[in-house]
Amino acid sequence: MTIRKMTKKDWPSVAQIYAEGIATGLATFESKVPDYGSWNASHADSCRLIAEQEGNIVGWAALSPVSSRCVYGGVGEVSVYVGKDSRGHGIGKLLLRELIDGSEAEGFWTLQSGIFPENEASIKLHEKLGFRFLGKRERIGKTLNGIWKDNLLFERRSKTVGID
Repeated sequence: MTIRKMTKKDWPSVAQIYAEGIATGLATFESKVPDYGSWNASHADSCRLIAEQEGNIVGWAALSPVSSRCVYGGVGEVSVYVGKDSRGHGIGKLLLRELIDGSEAEGFWTLQSGIFPENEASIKLHEKLGFRFLGKRERIGKTLNGIWKDNLLFERRSKTVGID
C-alpha cells in the first residue's frame, strides 16, 4: 500500500470512488460527482492524498477550506473515501493519519468532519484518530431522495500547530 499526493491524472479513479461513496447513502449529501474543475476549486491544493495498491487507486482523502474568510484559513473539512471493494482493510485509517500529518505540516490547526449517524465505520475511524464529537446538527440537509438527515460534527485540534 502506498499513500501519495493526488494528481489531476488520478481524477477518473477518484471520481469513481466518490460515486461509490455517494451510492451508499451514508457518505455525503452530494447527489453526483462534480467535474474536476469544481472539485479542484473547492479543495485545498496541499492536502490531497491517494491510496494505491498494486497500481490501483483504492481510496482518497482531501481537505476543503471551511470558509473563504482568512480567519478560518487553518480550519479544514475532511473527506475520506475508500473504494467499495477495499473497505474494512484499514485504508481509511492510513489515509486519515497521513492527512492529519500533512495538514499540520501545512499549518492547519483544526480538522472537522460531518458524519451521518448511520456511518458507524467513519465515526469509529475519526474517534480512533483523535477526533471528538461536538454535537449533532439535526435535519441539516436532504439526501438525493429528499430525506432530511442529521449530521454529527467531529473535530480534531492539532497538537503541534500552536494556537495562541
